[in-house]
Amino acid sequence: MIRLGHKLVMRRRPMGLAGHPILRKFRSFCQENLLIVISTPRHPNPWQAVSMSATPKTSRAGQPAATSDLVDVPHLVASYYEIEPDPENVDQQVVFGTSGHRGSSLKAAFNQAHILATTQAIVDYRRAQGYDGPLFVGRDTHGLSEPAWCSALEVLAANDVQVLVDSADAYTPTPAVSHAILRANKGRTTGSGLADGIVVTPSHNPPTDGGFKYNPPHGGPADSDATKIIAQTANDYLRAGLQGVQRVPFARARASAGSYDFQSNYVDDLVNLVDVAAIKSAGIRIGADPLGGASVAYWAAIAERLGLDLTVVNPLVDPTWRFMTLDWDEKIRMDCSSPYAMASLIDKRDSYDLATGNDADSDRHGIVTPDAGLMNPNHYLAVAIQYLYGGARPGWSSRRVGKTLVSSSMIDRVVASIGADLWEVPVGFKWFVPGLLDGSVGFGGEESAGASFLRTDGTVWTTDKDGIALALLASEILARTGETPSQHYAKLVAEHGDPAYARIDAPANREQKAKLAALSPDDVRSTSLAGQEITAKLTRAPGNDAPIGGLKVVSQDAWFAARPSGTEDVYKIYAESFQGADHLAQVQAEAKEIVAAALGG
Repeated sequence: MIRLGHKLVMRRRPMGLAGHPILRKFRSFCQENLLIVISTPRHPNPWQAVSMSATPKTSRAGQPAATSDLVDVPHLVASYYEIEPDPENVDQQVVFGTSGHRGSSLKAAFNQAHILATTQAIVDYRRAQGYDGPLFVGRDTHGLSEPAWCSALEVLAANDVQVLVDSADAYTPTPAVSHAILRANKGRTTGSGLADGIVVTPSHNPPTDGGFKYNPPHGGPADSDATKIIAQTANDYLRAGLQGVQRVPFARARASAGSYDFQSNYVDDLVNLVDVAAIKSAGIRIGADPLGGASVAYWAAIAERLGLDLTVVNPLVDPTWRFMTLDWDEKIRMDCSSPYAMASLIDKRDSYDLATGNDADSDRHGIVTPDAGLMNPNHYLAVAIQYLYGGARPGWSSRRVGKTLVSSSMIDRVVASIGADLWEVPVGFKWFVPGLLDGSVGFGGEESAGASFLRTDGTVWTTDKDGIALALLASEILARTGETPSQHYAKLVAEHGDPAYARIDAPANREQKAKLAALSPDDVRSTSLAGQEITAKLTRAPGNDAPIGGLKVVSQDAWFAARPSGTEDVYKIYAESFQGADHLAQVQAEAKEIVAAALGG
């Protein structure tokens, strides 16, 4: 029996559960690997370039994880099977956010009952919509992903759904699933035989979490019309004690599933998205860190199949993520946009011409350059847009640039300077799907380091975020221009100004959050923001007139947006100023006052 800190790694389990193949697999892993963690000495983080000014001196942010930070994987997986959620407890219900249902088995928020019910609800939904083609199922490297993947297969097989899983039984990045769906449907969104998909991933969330999301035939995240139906149906199944949920034993389910080579089809097609020849010819030395996620084998295949000088910086996959440095709150989180989570790669930045990171399902990107370290996601989006629409894609007919309304206004200024059209939509990548699908939007990006763009011929690549694609695009920019993305951003600052951008949280109860989501522009009585006249009060997105679920207030050189959190009793304030950090602080303070007044506080 292994002791990890004060907790027992191996726990007593009920008869019949101890022999489950998933538990046997994880028990073996922990016996072989957690002992190594205990016996391996911990060294201080050698990288000193990350600014720690925002955190106390005693913070461990950016430092290597200690044994006490590691999840007890057997307990996590056992809880997935053992704990039954209370369907009347809102915290234990199926809730689809912008990226599917997420939660931890330890908190009765991501357990076998949730996945059985949700999968049956997806089966019901796709049947009602007439989707009768193959359903692609992928998973990432989180400890709860394989158990949930198994549960989903059991329900899908019982309902006679044609399931396609990875031909190598390997991890599958989110963009590879989107790519597979679009490839199967060949531009069709109606008719018989339409394919769709499920990705088992909580994205960059901590190792304790699991996630489950559905991508319809358009290949991107399901919109709220679909997810509301799926979540409601799933919760009805939970309340009914899973009556109506069909299921067969896993061995039978796995044997009935077909196979699809996600990796080869995706990697071999990259030459139609980025200028691989230019990257190869320039001899760009790339360091790619999968952060222990689903892209680990993909980066190795990209290096081999495309002939690039590319090193997979850390090829280790481990559901404890023992090799990670801690994020800002001293949690393990595979956030490739965080300088704390990316500290190890930033430390190696001088070893490569360009280094990149991805989160666990590879839908997000982090760009590290020798001259600037980790780029702010908003900065890189602005550079990518300037490059793509500035002549790098002559085959594109689209001049429309998609951005979420909480992304930097640097993008607005760049778009205006190159004569493109700005398409500003609410938070959530789902809003970019129609434009990417029909080619009317060349690039869609959001502030949280997620984006996708069209093939060189102007047709759709993926309709979900693609961190691998954005990482390779950074190497193309360097290869074809001779300058890193961060050097390009310095030029944008010289031309358009240097914005200060931040997000903070403010307390709000459930009633206040509901009122914030339902505000109208008339509820904002202020006429100025931090000394400037307010030029716009938005509760609907300018690009598609969709409700933003909150409020955005704009002045000449600044803006803020306030949105209620879906998981905490807070609302989020995104703010930016082109007049510096002091003015940004003033904008944030007045934002709280404006929102409080609008809420009647």
